[in-house]
Amino acid sequence: MVWRYVTDVEAKPSGKNVKKLSLLSGGERSLTALAYLFAVFRSRPSPFYVMDEVEAALDDVNLHRFLGLIQEFRKDAQLIVVSHQKRTMEAGDVLLGVSMQPGGSSKVVTERASEAAQLAR
Repeated sequence: MVWRYVTDVEAKPSGKNVKKLSLLSGGERSLTALAYLFAVFRSRPSPFYVMDEVEAALDDVNLHRFLGLIQEFRKDAQLIVVSHQKRTMEAGDVLLGVSMQPGGSSKVVTERASEAAQLAR
C-alpha cells in the first residue's frame, strides 16, 4: 500500500492576489517551490542537500535571498548545488566542472575558492 499526502500550496506573491500556482510566472513558481523546500529542510534537517539548477528562473533580488539561505544552511550541512549562475558559483567553496576533451572524453576540473582568490591576485 502506498500512502500519499496531498498538500494544497497557496502562494500570494507581493502585490498579487493569485492563488493558483499555474498562474504564476516561472520565477514566482521557483520562489514558491524553494520556500516550501527550505521549510522542509528546516523541519527535517539533513547532513547534506543536493539541488539542481533550482535558482535558474530567479531574478537578482530573489537570487540574493536564495544565496542567503545557502549561507545559513552551509553552517550545519553540506550542499551540492548544480548551477550555471555565476553568483551561485562564486558562493561555493569548491567548484567542479566537466569539460569535453578532443575525442569525446570528459575531464573533471576542480577549483577551491581559496585557490581562485589567489589566482585573481
